[in-house]
Amino acid sequence: MGLSVVGAAFVVLPSAVVDHDLAGATVAAQDRLKAVNDVRTTLLQVIGGLIVLFGAYATWRQLRVSQDGLRATQEGYVTDRFSRAVDQLGSDKLDVRIGGLHALWRIAEQSARDREAIISIQAAYVRTHLPWPPAGGPQSPTADVPVNDIAPLETRAADAQVALTALGVLCQHREQSWVNLSLTDLRRADCDGLWLPEVNLDRACMEVAGLYHANLTQASLVSVNLRHADLTTAVLRRARCALADLRGAKLVETDMRDTDFTGADLREANLRKADAAGADFTRADLRLADLRGTDLSTADLSGARLTGALASHHTRWPDGFDHPAAGIVETDDPGPEPSPLLQPPSMTRQAPPLRSTP
Repeated sequence: MGLSVVGAAFVVLPSAVVDHDLAGATVAAQDRLKAVNDVRTTLLQVIGGLIVLFGAYATWRQLRVSQDGLRATQEGYVTDRFSRAVDQLGSDKLDVRIGGLHALWRIAEQSARDREAIISIQAAYVRTHLPWPPAGGPQSPTADVPVNDIAPLETRAADAQVALTALGVLCQHREQSWVNLSLTDLRRADCDGLWLPEVNLDRACMEVAGLYHANLTQASLVSVNLRHADLTTAVLRRARCALADLRGAKLVETDMRDTDFTGADLREANLRKADAAGADFTRADLRLADLRGTDLSTADLSGARLTGALASHHTRWPDGFDHPAAGIVETDDPGPEPSPLLQPPSMTRQAPPLRSTP
């Protein structure tokens, strides 16, 4: 029937169109036939164009259906991988747990949709496996064990170190504001170069941790233990370090602009050439600290104790600050800092005894 209709349209319709246009005028049969054929050609072109458009639409629809199916398959595959990786975290075998953590890490890099959940899982893994104060055991020696008798975190708890490293990489592209690592045992942890901005490390123990060139912008480090930690060239800008224990910490060339050190203990800390512009050292203890070349030009030193601290002619003080009256010792500048590539990792070195009293 459809073919009959189309055939009739090609036979009848062109003649009717030509007769209508001629309006009764008489023309030669050859000219009339040519006009009818021209109308038929135009109709064929219109119908061909419609067929092409319909074919394009059908192809687009099929492509959309195929893409939706592929996306559903991929999401199902990711969900399956996610579930298997989470199940591995509960294994009693270390290598299986490490494999699960690496699998989650890879999923987070490939799937932005799952990244936030995986960051939360990694952080929870660190908190539950390394609580502070620790309960004791090979992974978490008791709090009273001397730090020089504690193995690096990657040796005593390799799975927790993997989770911590994954966090420090994935946090570069996270969307949530805070990651909770408070009250964790991170003694001798390897955090070199990790991104931990806006991470809550309140009351964590990070004694002799390696934080070389780490990014801790706006992190919360209230009452954290960072004794002998290496924060060389780290970024602590606008971080909260109130009441933190930084005795003997290495803060060489560290960005400490606008950081809150209220009540912090910085005795014997090495702050050489650090940028502490705008930092708040109210009631901080800086006795015996090395401040040679440090920029303290706009820092708040109200109530800070500075007896025995070292300074050089490169040290910049706030306007009107009488550093000799504060008990500061003027000495020569140490010169260029040694390359970190020529030094052993900070988390493997032996922490020297502190001269200052507890």
